Amino acid sequence: MLTIDGIPLHPLLVHAVVVLLPLAALSSVAIALVPAWRRRYAWPVLGVTLAGVAAVPVAKQAGEDLQVALQNNGVQNPAIQTHADLGTTLLPVALGFGVAVIALLVAGRLADRERQAEAPTTKTWRVLSVVVSVLVVLLAIGTTVQTVRAGHSGSAVVWSGVGS
Repeated sequence: MLTIDGIPLHPLLVHAVVVLLPLAALSSVAIALVPAWRRRYAWPVLGVTLAGVAAVPVAKQAGEDLQVALQNNGVQNPAIQTHADLGTTLLPVALGFGVAVIALLVAGRLADRERQAEAPTTKTWRVLSVVVSVLVVLLAIGTTVQTVRAGHSGSAVVWSGVGS
């Protein structure tokens, strides 16, 4: 198990997840609802989203290492497994959210080009960007809810006493 100055890596990495994913969710909803903001803030939103999504598997692996270390020290708390299960379910939700944000930025960019064409013949990308915007909003909500559920269960384990 990796530690930094004696502190297990997992609780340190979890802070990246619980800060970056909700921030990415909030900012992605903003750019999904306001296309002018999407054009202006696409890169920062993409950066925060990718960092938040990338932090999930790293925190998950560090958590699994911590769980093994605790079990090797005789700690048997079923709440730890509940937390681990919630963390495991966060990964696919976060990945889907990340893909949806990328799809929004691509579809939005193509919709902007379609809108600026001299004689727009289709509205394909504009319609698709609306559909992807709805998907981003739904996945942003799901990602935030799952992040809160996993984070709360982990903090409840710590504050109730790990070995209890």
